[in-house]
Amino acid sequence: MQVELDGTHRVTPLVHSSFNERNGIISPDGRWLAYEADDSGRAEIWVRPFPEVNRGHWQVSTGGGTRPLWTRSGQELLYLSPAGALMRVGAERAPSWAATTQTMLVKEGYFTTPGANTGRTYDISPDGQRFLMIKEGGGPDQTAAPASLIVVQRWVEELKRLVPAN
Repeated sequence: MQVELDGTHRVTPLVHSSFNERNGIISPDGRWLAYEADDSGRAEIWVRPFPEVNRGHWQVSTGGGTRPLWTRSGQELLYLSPAGALMRVGAERAPSWAATTQTMLVKEGYFTTPGANTGRTYDISPDGQRFLMIKEGGGPDQTAAPASLIVVQRWVEELKRLVPAN
C-alpha cells in the first residue's frame, strides 16, 4: 500500500496480487521497491521499479528470504535467509535492475521472529560498517547469566552529574 502525503492521506494499493506481499522498502534513491512475497511458494525477496511498480519485477533471493533493508548508499540490499543468516546482494546502478550474486554477511543463529507478518529484527549503522542484531540465547553454557542492556536517557546530564567539570 502507499499513502499520499499531500494532505489527502489517500491509501492505494502499490503491489497487489494473489500472493502475500509485505515488508516493502524504497531504495534511498527512490528508484526501487524491495519487498518479500511468496510468489514461488515460500517467502523470497523481490525488487520492482518505483513508482512504476508494474514495469517489471525480479527475484533477488534464492532459497528464501525475508525482511529486506537497503544500505544507506542504496548500493546493497540486505535480507534474512530462512535460517537467520544476513544475506547481501549488490545493486548495480543501471537503467534496469541488475544485482550481484547473493553472499552471506553474518552466519545464521541470530534472532528472527517466526511468522508471516513480522518486521525487521536487525539494522545497519549509517556508515554501513556495523549491524545491530539480536543473538539467539542458549548454547553449551546454559548456566551463564542472561545478557543485560542498560539504557541511559539524558546521558549528557547524567555524565555531568557524575563527573563535575571542576
